[in-house]
Amino acid sequence: MRLQFITTIALSLFFLVGYAQDGDVAQKGQDVSNLVFTVENGKKIKMSYYKDKVVFINFFANWCPPCKLEMPYLEKDVWQKYKNHKNFALFAFGRGDDLAKVQKFQKDFKTTFPTHPDASKAIYNNFATKYIPRNYIIKNGKIVYASKGFSNAEFEEMVKLLDKFLKE
Repeated sequence: MRLQFITTIALSLFFLVGYAQDGDVAQKGQDVSNLVFTVENGKKIKMSYYKDKVVFINFFANWCPPCKLEMPYLEKDVWQKYKNHKNFALFAFGRGDDLAKVQKFQKDFKTTFPTHPDASKAIYNNFATKYIPRNYIIKNGKIVYASKGFSNAEFEEMVKLLDKFLKE
C-alpha cells in the first residue's frame, strides 16, 4: 500500500513538472487587453486599442526551422487574405532577434506583415517562456487560440478559426 502511494505521488510530480515545462504563460481565455508592447524606436502597441479587432500574434526566431517553414503560409494564408479586413490586425515578433535580424528575415522570406524585434524577449515573456513558433488569436481582448510549433494541419485549422472569428 505504501509503495502504491509513493508511486502515485512520484507519477503525479512527474506529470506536474512535465506540464509546467510546456512554456505557457498566457492561457486561452486570458484577458490581454491591458498589455502594452514597446517596439523599435520606442513605439508602443497598446492591445486596448485593438480590443474590438481580431488580433493575430506570431512569435518566431530567425534561426528556427519550423518558423521558416511557417512564414510563407503566414504571408499567403493569413496576411494576404485578411490584411484589408477592417477588424483584423497582425503582429509578428522576432523572439531574441534585433531589428537587423528581423529585417533580414523579412527580406529572405518576402514577408510584408508588421514584424518587430523582441531582442530581450520582453514581449514574448508575456505569453510564453519557451518554444517557437507560437501563434495567438485574440478576440475582444482575450486569447481564443494558442499554438506552438508548426504543422500544416494545425495551421489550416487555425486559419479556419480565424476566418470564423472575422465573420462574426
